Amino acid sequence: MLEYKKLLQIILWEVLVNSVLNQLKGEVIVSSQAMPGEPLYDEKCMLAMMESVIIGGAKVLRVAGTRDVRNAKNLGVTVIGLTKPDKLPENWTNVVYITPTLKEVDELINAGADIIAFDGTSRKRPNNCTLSEIIARIHETGKLAMADISTFEEGINCAKLGADIISTTLAGYTDESGKAGNTPDFELLEKLVNTINTPVILEGRIWEQHEVKKAFDLGAYAVVIGSAITRPQLITKRFMEYENA
Repeated sequence: MLEYKKLLQIILWEVLVNSVLNQLKGEVIVSSQAMPGEPLYDEKCMLAMMESVIIGGAKVLRVAGTRDVRNAKNLGVTVIGLTKPDKLPENWTNVVYITPTLKEVDELINAGADIIAFDGTSRKRPNNCTLSEIIARIHETGKLAMADISTFEEGINCAKLGADIISTTLAGYTDESGKAGNTPDFELLEKLVNTINTPVILEGRIWEQHEVKKAFDLGAYAVVIGSAITRPQLITKRFMEYENA
């Protein structure tokens, strides 16, 4: 009887995982985020932003903080939730700040996120929390674990630990991965896709349609776009620098 129950639990879990992953496959996921102090951080502004990208066709949102997770869920879309501090630390390239501990994981779960995104790098986490503990807690509550990594080795490690999704979110933004260029890290995406069976998402520095197409041609499970859609100040700045184009 115990073996039957365990087998049933495994089957139900696989059904759940496949169901959520199917909602991501082939999608352009929109990261709708703003930092405190920015004009769009106001709740009504963020809600309007989320509603706008959904009208534009987004079916999956990546949002920061429990407030925006709850609001996004009320809009009827699949939600990838994460937490960030109100202000990034000065040495942010060497600090774990995306959903760093079990406390933040629990907050996102209670807010209703379908997928919990967390820092999946090799850097030391606060409170001696481990990646294994983070992933286990997420799975215990029936949610999917999305590891934001910066290097090939980190992606391999998180896949081995049981992360359901690997994302290149932090590539070029950590001391381990080096300074970010102006284009997405297609090389990292391709290496991961050709090495692991875990779905790999491309995120970071995507500004053009042809980059989205290239990502899918290389085997990306989905693509996350943030600044190019939801950060007006960066979009404006980019056009103001037309002489450098």
